[in-house]
Amino acid sequence: MTVEPKPIRTEADYELALEEMRKLWGAQPGSPQQDRLGVWATLVDDYESQNFPIDKPDPIDAIRFRMEQAG
Repeated sequence: MTVEPKPIRTEADYELALEEMRKLWGAQPGSPQQDRLGVWATLVDDYESQNFPIDKPDPIDAIRFRMEQAG
């Protein structure tokens, strides 16, 4: 069964969208399936941005982290 893309408003909508993306993953470039995957990905990105925001790091902490990673 194909689910039509729609706005993601709830956790259940989000889970459904992720499942649809899993089904469409690996679609042939230029195919309708790839287009649907792109629409779902855009909707998921918007939902995640609103509900799971990632704070920007403190600049000094970012520099320290990078220095630690570099050795």
